[in-house]
Amino acid sequence: MIAEVIVDITNGEVDRIFDYLVPSGMEFLKPGYRVLVPFGKRDIEGYVIGLKERSELDAGKIKPIVKALDETPVILPEMMRLSDFMRAKYNLRRADTLRLFLPSEMRKNRVKELKQYYVTLAPDYIGKDPAQYLKKTAQSQYDAAVYVRDSGGAYLNELNRNFSAAAVRQLRAKNIFLAEETAVLRTPYKHLPGGGAREVALTAAQSFAAETVKGGGFKTFLLHGVTGSGKTEVYLNCISETLEKGKTAIMLVPEISLTPQMFRAFRARFGEGAAILHSGLSAGERFDEWRRLLTGRARAAIGARSAIFAPLQNLGVVVIDEEHDSSYISENNPRYFTHEVAAFRAKENNCPLVLGSATPSVASYYRAKTGEYALLRLPERINKKPMPEMLCVDMRKEMRAGNPGIFSGAFLRELDACMNGGRQAMVFINRRGHSSFVMCRACGYTAKCAACDVSLVYHSEDEILKCHYCDATYHMLSACPECGSPHIRLGNVGTQRAETELRKLYPGVGILRMDNDTTRTKDAHLEILERFSRGEARILVGTQMIAKGHDFPAVTLVGILDADLSLHFTDYKAAERTFQLVTQSAGRAGRQDYAGRVVLQTYAPHHYVYTYARNNNYGDFFKKELNIRETTGFPPFTTIVRAVYSGSDEGEIGKCFSPALAEIEAFARERKDAFLFLRGMRCPVKMIKGDFRFQILMRVRGAETEQIIQNVYAVTGRYKSRGVAAFVELNPPNLH
Repeated sequence: MIAEVIVDITNGEVDRIFDYLVPSGMEFLKPGYRVLVPFGKRDIEGYVIGLKERSELDAGKIKPIVKALDETPVILPEMMRLSDFMRAKYNLRRADTLRLFLPSEMRKNRVKELKQYYVTLAPDYIGKDPAQYLKKTAQSQYDAAVYVRDSGGAYLNELNRNFSAAAVRQLRAKNIFLAEETAVLRTPYKHLPGGGAREVALTAAQSFAAETVKGGGFKTFLLHGVTGSGKTEVYLNCISETLEKGKTAIMLVPEISLTPQMFRAFRARFGEGAAILHSGLSAGERFDEWRRLLTGRARAAIGARSAIFAPLQNLGVVVIDEEHDSSYISENNPRYFTHEVAAFRAKENNCPLVLGSATPSVASYYRAKTGEYALLRLPERINKKPMPEMLCVDMRKEMRAGNPGIFSGAFLRELDACMNGGRQAMVFINRRGHSSFVMCRACGYTAKCAACDVSLVYHSEDEILKCHYCDATYHMLSACPECGSPHIRLGNVGTQRAETELRKLYPGVGILRMDNDTTRTKDAHLEILERFSRGEARILVGTQMIAKGHDFPAVTLVGILDADLSLHFTDYKAAERTFQLVTQSAGRAGRQDYAGRVVLQTYAPHHYVYTYARNNNYGDFFKKELNIRETTGFPPFTTIVRAVYSGSDEGEIGKCFSPALAEIEAFARERKDAFLFLRGMRCPVKMIKGDFRFQILMRVRGAETEQIIQNVYAVTGRYKSRGVAAFVELNPPNLH
């Protein structure tokens, strides 16, 4: 028997199937097994993707498999088909797709099943008073024996920690204690509730949405519900019925910060049947949760983007919450769009896919309006509370009135009222750090990263300048390195500066900050959110981590500082992204018993985005934005195709980039109607981590779109070299 194996090397030159002999005793092998195979002068890991009776190669050239690395297959047949789909759709290497289906630490056996010794009393001693079989002087042994008798058993390390290790050792030597090695699960968020939560009675609108989803068969639903409308309960209701039918479920959330909060609801409803998957877990926790899903001990997976690859069979429903979020698009290799992967899995299992959001992406809402998706609406908050009132503050007038600070007078008055009333406030700003750039007032010099074509950000806590692309750090400037001037200007405000200013204004009020800098450690997201939920802090300052999904009953005020930041990006999605951020941030206020207020600070108060956001009018915003997209030829009416070339040597890049551009231009001349735009140029961010960056940017439309994409894949595959990386993006969330 011959096994077809993909070796675990992400290199285009070995991105093909290799034949290996299945040795005697390994006839159990089938597709999905990990194996160790000889490759060159070493043994490396690989994945069995097929079996056949004979090979086209000479028998003498076929080497035998060294060993199987797992007791059972670890890649499901469905995931093998998903690998084929992703390879064709996104031009990915086989090994890159197969790696997605396993915890990364499984490779090279960097994580294994955790085993510990579990101690019980030997049968002859169960239920007896240890005084009957121990000397009176053996007090330590007596205490340990009583503990094991009363508890029914304990792990050896626990006994050694709480009692005399020598006493435990003596009890084992006397065969009074029996120790058996057992597998131990590393469970994330152990303190969260573990089942028994009652199901909430749904409103008429929620019931209609849930029953429609549960109608059966594959279909994509877009659940458009205002913030606080109870979308989560619809999800949980659908998942609950799915599990009752013996099927499984996947639910995705965009931010790791949202995962523990949603997992709390999951575990309360489904107990040990729920598993969590995201990059913030330890290697052991992630491996054990994945293993519980693979073996069927857990049947509902919740997590961020990568949880779409949960090893579940017989899926009954897939849910993507906050479906508009750009984090569902993988911007690094392997590149993929989670919605399309989810749709593949839902179709494979003939089950519904639910996309939920208060601010759906323009592309998704367009598909719903044209009938490709089924549109479901939750137009009111669950408690009939009104949406928060939004006050739009013109910061130009603030400046003219003599207020150069980062907070408007209106925001400070509202914040005073909120604090005096014993309530909580959230302050959103989509930029971490103290200031977004450092500039010399005398000559205009701006501090930039030596390896990336971007401005450095000032972080006041550590007195450093930091690059948010490569994480390089630099000393803060005391004088301009170009002209020597000491007059250094700090640029736009960041979360760190907002926190500092608020601490000065409210010295007796607890203030927390949540951004990438304060959430680097494990469980930091959960700790910050729980402290705020318990009322240990009255003000929470943060980036988009705090802008969506969270439900804090005491929050009555939301301040949105520098709302224009995302509005002025040179990006066709700038208005859409700003509307989503403003609406989602505003939705954190007034969700329970108290009315909510939102103060939005802007230098463009009359922009249509703010007009529609202030009135919570997604419908008219969508019509306006869709008209602009159709007129200018942007998605969803076209597809953006972007081929990016990067490397440390501009000359080497040119040898690949120039002929690739020429070939695509020749191809485009034959299909003028399909190409609305085609140009080769430097990327807006010209360098990242020391690599120069060039792009071929296209906008294409019509029936030939898929053929054009495949042609671009082929061209970029032909024109590359060892020192030049090339990849293709489809409708990328950022064109930096």
